[in-house]
Amino acid sequence: MGRKEYQERLNELEQKVRGGEPGATRKQQDEGKLTARERIQRLLDPNTFLEEFMLAQSQATDFGMAQKRQPGDGVVTGYGKIGGRPVCVFAQDRTLLAGAVGSTHAEKISHAIRSARQQGIPLIGLYDSAGARIQEGLDVTKAIGSIFFENSLTSGVVPQISAIMGPCIGVAAYSPALTDLVLMVQGSSHMFITGPAVIKEVVGEEITMEELGGSRIHSEISGVADYTARDDSECLQTIRRLLSFLPSNFEAPPPRVDSGDSPNRLLTGIEETVPDDFRRAYNVLDLIRMIVDGGDFLELKPKFARNVVIGLGRLDGHSVGIIANQPMFLAGSLDADASDKAARFIRFCDAFNLPLITLMDVPGFLPGKQQEQKGIIRHGAKLLYAYAEATVPKITVALRKGYGGAKLAMCTREMGADRFLVWPAVELAVMGGEGAVNVIFKREIEQSEDPEKTRQQKMKEYAEKFSGPFDALSKQVANAALRPDQTRCELIRSLDMLLGKKEERPRKKHSLMPV
Repeated sequence: MGRKEYQERLNELEQKVRGGEPGATRKQQDEGKLTARERIQRLLDPNTFLEEFMLAQSQATDFGMAQKRQPGDGVVTGYGKIGGRPVCVFAQDRTLLAGAVGSTHAEKISHAIRSARQQGIPLIGLYDSAGARIQEGLDVTKAIGSIFFENSLTSGVVPQISAIMGPCIGVAAYSPALTDLVLMVQGSSHMFITGPAVIKEVVGEEITMEELGGSRIHSEISGVADYTARDDSECLQTIRRLLSFLPSNFEAPPPRVDSGDSPNRLLTGIEETVPDDFRRAYNVLDLIRMIVDGGDFLELKPKFARNVVIGLGRLDGHSVGIIANQPMFLAGSLDADASDKAARFIRFCDAFNLPLITLMDVPGFLPGKQQEQKGIIRHGAKLLYAYAEATVPKITVALRKGYGGAKLAMCTREMGADRFLVWPAVELAVMGGEGAVNVIFKREIEQSEDPEKTRQQKMKEYAEKFSGPFDALSKQVANAALRPDQTRCELIRSLDMLLGKKEERPRKKHSLMPV
């Protein structure tokens, strides 16, 4: 066979891989989903995709696999650019072998992860697979294990983003769980370890795929998903948006974006946004959007543990991670899920050089038998640990109140905050006035002629002692008092001062986080 014939054969094979199996391609399109190659095309900057191992095939021959082998092996891998920055990407291809994971398929993904780590560029995985190819036996489990190993080694080196754009079933679901951020698509994404058929056979429970591992389950109940998109296009666009906040690796600074929003802008209408009365709830998202550049805030896990808000924004063009108590839910108290949610986000920001802005308005840890049995002590300790471990710039603003251990868990000076700023009417204490008075003055109240009058008098004395910034300022608990309308300006000035911060930790093999 001459050069021309070889070239024709090459063109034929490449066209076959690009076209997929016609019936499977039509099915993918009928479901309103993009194909793997269409997803890569929409995700990356135009004409930047450089594919690798396009013609790789499974070497398995057992159980009729020799007749089923296809070039590409059901996954597309390679390099490209997003916003002009290089990335590694892989996309499972349901139009070839149903995107099932065989040993060659898994080896291609492992190589992509390893390449991203070695080159210091972000990794993006687009998952859409029928599951593992059981015909390949131990070979496939060995190869999938190598994916987990590469994911784990790469953690904290470069950002790893996973988009679940179809089924992600069985042991393969652990790969996205090992990455930094997980996105799902409404109606088409499913993640679970054990499928409905096996569950019915083993425990007799009938359940649909959506009920078992759909986007609502993982975005609202399990907390696995960080973002839910309406369709493939929104999912891919959100990945691009996410990367605009992130550095390419742990040694690089996050990109700075000129938003055109003045660093001297005052927060007009702040008094209406955050009421003085501690008993009145407000939406902290309104405050966050007032503070960040252009109101651009990308909230993560918005429907999971809604009593705390996490997400990415910018201050004078600099990317920051924001954590805030949400008074709209559970009065902004911290429970086990909220502690997990915030702690993981703090560690993510610290890994990739994103300064942390904390907006404190916390009444305490959520009390009750259920929380104690769920392990609020252990989960709350994760939040304390994450803040203490983080070495990025940390700025906390106490808005209205901060009580007890929950105050510490929202990053005070003693927990490592570089700047702890307080609004004028803030109350910082071991507990709220009513509870404290009932403990401290219990006997005096009970023995008085008018217990209610005595209680009110003692609460007033307590409030005079701990309300306002003066006690915190005199004891150097706070760095400075902050006028609410100047919150954005002061955060930007503080951040500008802290961007060059260096902080070492004791030498050790690794710490033992209370996981």
